[in-house]
Amino acid sequence: MCSVILPITDMSAAESPAEVSGQEEGELKGTKRKMSLSRCGMCGSEEAKYRCPACLAHSCSMACVKKHKENSGCSGVRDKTAFVSLSQFDEITLLSDYRYLEDTGRFADGATRDPLIRSPRITSKAKKLAANARNMNITLRFLPVTFTKSRENSTLFLTKEKRFLWHLKLIFPQSNTEFSRIRVSDTQTVEQILTHYIHPTESDPVTRQKLKMYVQAPFDHVKVFMKAEGRKANSLRYHELDIQKSLRDNLSYKMLIEYPVLHVVLQERWKDYPLKGPAERIMLLYFSPWQHVTPTEMSVSCTASSTLS
Repeated sequence: MCSVILPITDMSAAESPAEVSGQEEGELKGTKRKMSLSRCGMCGSEEAKYRCPACLAHSCSMACVKKHKENSGCSGVRDKTAFVSLSQFDEITLLSDYRYLEDTGRFADGATRDPLIRSPRITSKAKKLAANARNMNITLRFLPVTFTKSRENSTLFLTKEKRFLWHLKLIFPQSNTEFSRIRVSDTQTVEQILTHYIHPTESDPVTRQKLKMYVQAPFDHVKVFMKAEGRKANSLRYHELDIQKSLRDNLSYKMLIEYPVLHVVLQERWKDYPLKGPAERIMLLYFSPWQHVTPTEMSVSCTASSTLS
């Protein structure tokens, strides 16, 4: 039986298991420090562990992440459409673009299945209202049924009586208040409509309290304006309505979107409602889309426009 004699090594010269494990742990810590992004951008005292996908800000904890969002208003959501240079384009970016295209396809497919999107832009009721309004020299336009203004419109037309029952909105800008009324007859004058709101004795007490500054003002210091539709956004103009005339007369030869919106304004704010020029009114009279224009009418309109301008 042979025996193998192993050489005795000096344990003092060799590294102990504890020393080896300590060295490996130190190397791991060093690696972790290298992987660390930076100091926390919020507290500045700890090494950062997280990086915001949206703005790339560094943070060390969830508390600092929340603080970063509160202070900067950052959503924390990565901009999927941000430009990435070719040198930085990697597999992760490619996968992100692919998922973005998938999400876009699902969103587009869901939109086509929405019953509101598939519904007709203008209903048969709206077409009848527009035709009857055209007979009264009123241009009535409608929004798609997905719009709030379209859904809340309750305007009716009484065929036998040949009159509109308008859905009406009244805005009182100097009291930051607005009201909506339904089935307002077009035979009522603007003064009769305002009586329900700003008359010192005949108006509703609760409404009168909300519109106190209107009630206390002299009636001749109150004007009613309506936005002139069909103009550019940087060319806002208004029609001044005659308070003594009926709603039908005031709406004649004007364009409406869904229903009338009246601005009731006190004297101090009249300058904020620039009026549509007289020449434009004549052009509207002769060149309205519901009226056939003859050469004679065209020459009269051009002559009147040049004279007024």
